[in-house]
Amino acid sequence: QVQLVESGGGLVRPGGSLRLSCVASGKIGGLYAMGWYRQVVGRQREFIATSTNRDTTDYADSVKGRFIISGDFVSKTVYLRLNSLELEDTAVYYCRAEGLGTDGSPRRYWGQGTQVTVAS
Repeated sequence: QVQLVESGGGLVRPGGSLRLSCVASGKIGGLYAMGWYRQVVGRQREFIATSTNRDTTDYADSVKGRFIISGDFVSKTVYLRLNSLELEDTAVYYCRAEGLGTDGSPRRYWGQGTQVTVAS
C-alpha cells in the first residue's frame, strides 16, 4: 500500500522560511513526478510545485522565486523549501506522487497534509 508522509510544517513569521519533506513508501509503478499542493479551508486545492524524474520543475506563479522544490526519485522523497513566507501562504500543504498503473493509466497518491501557518 502506498503511503505519503509529510513533515516540516509549523508556525513561522512573515519573511521566514520552512522546509517541508515528503517520503513515499510502498510500490509506485513508473513514478515520474512528485509535487506539492496547498489548500485553505473553503477553497480548492491549488498547485504549488512539481518535480519530475527528468529533472524538470514547475512552479505556480504565486511562489516562483520564493519556493524551491527538489525531488529524489530513488528514495521517493520530495522537499519544498519555502522562503520569504507571506500571510497568504498559510494553508495545509499536501504532497502528491504520480505514477503508472499496470495498465499504463496514471495513478495519483496523496499525503495527509502538513499545516503551515504564517503569522506575526
